Amino acid sequence: MYEQASHALLNEILLELKPEIGNAHLRHFYTRLGANFYAIYSLFHRLYGERPDFKKQMKRLVETLVLRYIERSPTLRKSDLARERDYNWFLNQEWVGMALYCDRFAGDLKGLRTHLPYLQELGINLLHVMPMLDCPPDRSDGGYAVRDFRRIDPHFGTLRDVTSLASALRRRDMLLVLDVVVNHTSDEHEWAQLARAGDKKYQDYYFVFDDREIPDIYEQTMPEIFPETAPGNFTWDEEMGKWVMTVFNTYQWDLNYHNPAVLIEMIDIILYWANKGADILRLDAVAFLWKKIGSVCQNEREAHLLLQLMKDCCQVTAPGVLFIAEAIVAPGEIAKYFGEDAINAKECEIAYNATLMALLWDAVATKNAVLLNQGIKSLPHKLERATWLNYVRCHDDIGLGFGDSDIIASGYDPAPHRRFLIDYFTGRFPYSPARGLPFGENPKTGDSRISGSLASLVGLESALESRNEAAITNAIKTIVLLHSVILSFGGIPLLYYGDAIGTLNSLAYLADPAKADDNRWMNRSHFDWNKASRRHEQGTVEQRIFSALQRMIALRKEVKAFADFDNRQLLSVDNPNLLIFTRSDPYNFNDHVLVICNLNDAPQRLSIDNLRAHGYFLQENMKDLCTGSLLEVAGDTLELPPLSHFWLIE
Repeated sequence: MYEQASHALLNEILLELKPEIGNAHLRHFYTRLGANFYAIYSLFHRLYGERPDFKKQMKRLVETLVLRYIERSPTLRKSDLARERDYNWFLNQEWVGMALYCDRFAGDLKGLRTHLPYLQELGINLLHVMPMLDCPPDRSDGGYAVRDFRRIDPHFGTLRDVTSLASALRRRDMLLVLDVVVNHTSDEHEWAQLARAGDKKYQDYYFVFDDREIPDIYEQTMPEIFPETAPGNFTWDEEMGKWVMTVFNTYQWDLNYHNPAVLIEMIDIILYWANKGADILRLDAVAFLWKKIGSVCQNEREAHLLLQLMKDCCQVTAPGVLFIAEAIVAPGEIAKYFGEDAINAKECEIAYNATLMALLWDAVATKNAVLLNQGIKSLPHKLERATWLNYVRCHDDIGLGFGDSDIIASGYDPAPHRRFLIDYFTGRFPYSPARGLPFGENPKTGDSRISGSLASLVGLESALESRNEAAITNAIKTIVLLHSVILSFGGIPLLYYGDAIGTLNSLAYLADPAKADDNRWMNRSHFDWNKASRRHEQGTVEQRIFSALQRMIALRKEVKAFADFDNRQLLSVDNPNLLIFTRSDPYNFNDHVLVICNLNDAPQRLSIDNLRAHGYFLQENMKDLCTGSLLEVAGDTLELPPLSHFWLIE
């Protein structure tokens, strides 16, 4: 879009750029800059237009974009062009992801490269390597308290190892996902150290105050994120002699995006990792980017403007790179992180479907699909050029992120129902097989989240201890059933390392003082390669889980109806234990799949009258892709085994 004021400023900036910049091959860069500059200018002006250094900061931003473009390799530039032509490339059904800790999975980056065949054997082609940047070893928050945004922690390897991994993945047609922590730094970061030493420039990179007056005003409306381990949102720094905002932990200082220099620094860091070969960047804690007195300092309008700026700038320099919004927020807020529209106000192409995850765990505990069906109806709509990451477990705790209105509509009382779920998964509820722990319990409100591995939460750990074969089978069926939903639901399924072989809780973290007070580490264990080798031994727990997931992943990639083009329809039936939906190929409406899931641990009956009204079972029987056999109708009724799933075609 051409607009005189913004493009007049752009011309001034281009004339003032360093002479050597003009010698680079910049045709595609200038085309993209011209197309995006009005949006960049407008957003930057809206946030910082009143500052006397506005033009100076705009010039610095453009210089950052062009210098990073010059550094971008020919291979990555070629990939950018291909993805611009096929701009919906990430929406097809071929992508299946896995998140893992490099050191806990394979020792280091070189080890990770040697274990890529394991991932490909399972069918994984999108790899999220959890944070590897330099952090203080005893106060790292699992890699999210970054001390140097451009340095890999030496025990993972080197920057060259990162680029080698990216190249190895590219040769295998696999994508690399890396993290950028955009909300805060470690208090040992160079910026924090300079601020602590009294440098006013870098004190303005954070929220620092001489006394408690302003912090106390903030505290009146800001919630506590970790009330047990990090109560309050401010920490007194003795050396600096000031209070500093620390929303997550006392050693993580929140960045001040009211200062445009901070935004430009973070855009530079985003492009730095794009140039190291990341296909997708996971932006951490994006809901917290903008702090405003009198608000909860989450999901502020300005946070979305910042993300739009980051996206527009990335599209100029590295348009083939996607963003994931790490925003575990209320269901009504999460879709906003896709942006207002897919053309003029886009933010992140991908967001975590935390609500679906929580709804699935509700179904595990209740043994029915009542709230699951209700909650799916309330899932927010995504943009056309955006998609969800659907997952069962991840490195973090489980929050019960579904709305009270959906709980009520499902016939439950919200507070007691949430209490039941917490008690069920922490083993406090009578006869519960789950082996989780409460995380982040708030003694004031009784709220809590849940920690634990997938296998332990569905009862595999307790079943193995009791040597109860029926319970072992039910736990395995539950693991496979949950994954069948995320693989067929629409979006990118994201598995968690260890889940494909039934990894149980690990209590090894208790021996490490730096981790002992954070029970999320029970689900961040070292990958057991001896256990993994049993995936090839017929009849083992590992083989039963791995082979089932492997088959479903391979099937998913062949079924075009599983691509994510708003092509899912939820079907209502008269059995509350069932989740049923259809998926259709938007380019071939005759190509469709009927997905049926029985969330109950007892057999269920389903009348097919409703299904026939939607065009299914008109020929009596349908083929189940997962088993290759026919699902037969007996007297207008389907008999569905306990904890079963079906992907049915005519």
